[in-house]
Amino acid sequence: MAKLNGPLFSFGARGKLGGALVFTPWKGLNNVRRYVIPANPKTAAQTTQRGKLSAAVAAVHAAMVAAEPLDSLDKAAYAVWASVVKASTTWFNQACKNHIDVSVAGDTPTVFRGGALTPGDGEIAIEVYSDEIDGTNITAGKFYYGTTPTALLDSIAATITGGSNKADKTITGLVNGTKYYIQFVVDTGENCEGAKSGIYTSTPAA
Repeated sequence: MAKLNGPLFSFGARGKLGGALVFTPWKGLNNVRRYVIPANPKTAAQTTQRGKLSAAVAAVHAAMVAAEPLDSLDKAAYAVWASVVKASTTWFNQACKNHIDVSVAGDTPTVFRGGALTPGDGEIAIEVYSDEIDGTNITAGKFYYGTTPTALLDSIAATITGGSNKADKTITGLVNGTKYYIQFVVDTGENCEGAKSGIYTSTPAA
């Protein structure tokens, strides 16, 4: 039985209605969908996809306890990227989605972590880490940047340090007092092609 929080369709409801509809609150939104009896298929394709999801979740969790861990700054960066891709997507969903997309494309997925930004006079120094920046899977990438998260039109080649799992660069020629959005993207042709960090933010100042 559906339980109402007010007049139907004006506030919200939770539960099944007549075996036809299911009302569920989700991330602050009131949703209704057709009731479907779960089938839980175990086809080869479905099992493979579930395996990719499990691997993505495990990779995010591993990044959170790595030497340079995925912390609040990285979560905020993935959240900014998520907000550009689709409303109501969480940082965790976005990190997992990129991991799965890269895997489905036949490349090596990764989760970026340990992001750090140091603003200066007309510049921002940025670094990100990944276990795949190892001199084999990620040997080249760029930092894309701009003044809005949807228009990262400028780019600069990152310095890749395989032994330290780090990609870094100081982006110069920026306008003091202007907020910039910056994302690391692995170059085409790399084993981790398609892998991206979250979108970090910083403001240069004199």
